[in-house]
Amino acid sequence: MNPENTRTGQFLSRFADKTVACSQYALSKLGVDRSRCVLKVADYAVLCAPYQLSFRRAVLLASLSKQELVFFQRFKNGIAGLSMEFAVPGMKSPLKLFVRSTLVEVGQMRGRDDVGLLIVDFKSTPEDFVTILGGYLEAQERLAAQYEDYGKTSVSMTPEAAKRLGYNLFAEAADSGGGRRVQLFSLNSKSVEFLEAASAAERSAGTKVALQLYFRKYRVSVQAAVESATRLPSGILKTKAGIGFSPELVEILDDYWFRDRVVGR
Repeated sequence: MNPENTRTGQFLSRFADKTVACSQYALSKLGVDRSRCVLKVADYAVLCAPYQLSFRRAVLLASLSKQELVFFQRFKNGIAGLSMEFAVPGMKSPLKLFVRSTLVEVGQMRGRDDVGLLIVDFKSTPEDFVTILGGYLEAQERLAAQYEDYGKTSVSMTPEAAKRLGYNLFAEAADSGGGRRVQLFSLNSKSVEFLEAASAAERSAGTKVALQLYFRKYRVSVQAAVESATRLPSGILKTKAGIGFSPELVEILDDYWFRDRVVGR
């Protein structure tokens, strides 16, 4: 049988060069138990947190002093073993994986004196790991396509729409001048309109803004760029901004539009 005809073979072929940044969202979707990620080096076991994962390599964070980092340098290019546990849908017990590896780099995380970066290359990749990581990457592909689709129609933030979105009626916008609370006016996967008090200063087009949108399902953190700012007759400031891809937000909008289609039948 051609390996590329198997599901794991297809994942390895399609996502060979892909790396997953291990955000809280990604770790939750992958089912990683962050308290059970351990790197075994010689006679030592180091509790780690995944920082980046791919089919062939893992970049790990560990709480290590400068002296400990120097100590572990002696094991560079030596044999290591990575133990991880995953919560897999349909399985009553966690899936435990042990990946034989080579410790290829030991360093310090930039700006963090007490955090070490440990990079390991896998000698072989368990099929279960390929299935888990490949399934996540496949789901992200679908969400990226939906990001385009759900950017075509905005949701007006009426009380009914907010309820159906699970929006907690709280949002914040921060730029170089600081942060302040805003009120969502409309939303889609690629842009947002929000309102601020008449006393708020207008942001010029192109200003970078970090948005925090609080939903029942997720707290969405997304980077935005101001497109326009206008004053309503009441003096309230209305700002429109384009937003980058947020898988959490796309999931929320997908649920919303699915329910909308069901109700409309």
